Amino acid sequence: MQITGEMLIGGASVRGAEGTMFAFDPARGTALELPFGASSADDVDRACRLAHAAFDAFRAAPFETRARFLETIAENILALGDALIERAHQESALPVARLEGERGRTVGQLRLFASHIRDGRWLAATIDSAQPERKPLPRADLRLQKIPVGPVAVFGASNFPLAFSVAGGDTASAFAAGCPVIVKAHPAHLGTSELVGRAIQQAVRACGLPEGTFSLVIGAGNAIGEALVAHPAIKAVGFTGSRGGGLALMDIAAKRREPIPVYAEMSSINPFFVLPGALAKRGAEIARGFVDSLTLGVGQFCTNPGLVVVLDGPDTQVFVDAAAQALGQKGAQTMLTAGIAAAYANGIAERAAGANVCALARGADTDAKSAACPALFATTQQAFVSDPQLEDEIFGPTSLIVICRNVDEMIALAEHVGGQLTATLHVEADDVALARRLLPTLERKAGRILANGYPTGVEVSHAMVHGGPFPATSDPRMTSVGAMAIERFLRPVCYQDLPAELLPPALQDDNPLDLWRVRDGRLGHG
Repeated sequence: MQITGEMLIGGASVRGAEGTMFAFDPARGTALELPFGASSADDVDRACRLAHAAFDAFRAAPFETRARFLETIAENILALGDALIERAHQESALPVARLEGERGRTVGQLRLFASHIRDGRWLAATIDSAQPERKPLPRADLRLQKIPVGPVAVFGASNFPLAFSVAGGDTASAFAAGCPVIVKAHPAHLGTSELVGRAIQQAVRACGLPEGTFSLVIGAGNAIGEALVAHPAIKAVGFTGSRGGGLALMDIAAKRREPIPVYAEMSSINPFFVLPGALAKRGAEIARGFVDSLTLGVGQFCTNPGLVVVLDGPDTQVFVDAAAQALGQKGAQTMLTAGIAAAYANGIAERAAGANVCALARGADTDAKSAACPALFATTQQAFVSDPQLEDEIFGPTSLIVICRNVDEMIALAEHVGGQLTATLHVEADDVALARRLLPTLERKAGRILANGYPTGVEVSHAMVHGGPFPATSDPRMTSVGAMAIERFLRPVCYQDLPAELLPPALQDDNPLDLWRVRDGRLGHG
């Protein structure tokens, strides 16, 4: 499959006429040869109108058709072979092995949602039988199922050119719910996005779905994304990126004539607590594992452990020294874009210049383009809670160790930090009492709590939560990874006293879909 520089509007390939864009090789700092035509507001409008026209037909498609559609996308992505990995590597500087793993995750989550569609539990089919003889008032026949919200806008993420991009988790879960999708390609991954977009476009055709089921638009700056979110056909938004970007989209969505939800994953420093027993027993080992997690993928993971919390004591310095030594052996690596690298360098410089912050270690530097040098800092609990800038996320391979004088300071710090994607506890048997004190606070603060592990790496499964209170995400009730992600793009509808011939299949008395349903308060196949 060839990259052409075109956007995909429904079933058509369209050369954008609103200027020219180029993808960049961040490792070399050079533009790649092929120009891409940027979308116009008219292109966005056409894609949205097609999505609106496709919605009812797509959501009415049999579950098996939708499941097979997702599986066909997965097969088409695999069929792209090495060309996809090579282009993604060229545009992101991410290692080939990492990208191959990310392709596997992308395919895996498409297949997970295909399986999830088939079992039908996401419909939440519920029946409350009529009670005409009830006193003092009869009860109507009430039946509930969830339906898709409508066309969804998805924004490709910078740090996952496959798994959080054109065919990533937002797109897969929206398709699974029965929502057409319009993706705005990330400008750093134009060629990768087109290749994957064409794999989806081919799947739409192969499965006989309406052409407006999928479109891919591209554009520099913010105008195209803003037009997409503002369009009345769009009923929800999936976004992974900066806090500023997420808040801007939320503001546009809130000011529409019909406000819509924006499911934005934005900012998290993922506190990493090493409790005294664990510090004494395996402090150096934990420190080395922490540094490996911190520098994985040049620190460009949203679950990067950007804050370490320890109690001052005889074993603290062992941990600090081991972490500093391990980080000093890590070399600088190329970041995703020149802009991300510049923001990282500015963040590091500001932190190093801050009062009450000690620079512990830096990795080996390099002259490579857009490279980030790992950095480790330390401060006290009092300084941390009094300086809001120390809680800001610095996207890249850096972390801050906060040393608490006592347990009360550690608990106060946990209470102080904002919402997080993850919180990690390293514990031994004699730490259980302290961990039990911390846990209620961490449950309020984070979407995922780990014990004796490292937060980088997010399993795609039924139980996974990749979300959390603000500023980690815009809606703490939801997850962007795992089967429950489908819930973002569904809403409940109650059918009261509808004739049998008008009921949706999921709610018909003979249960033609063979679903597990709740009937009169009891779960079963009835």
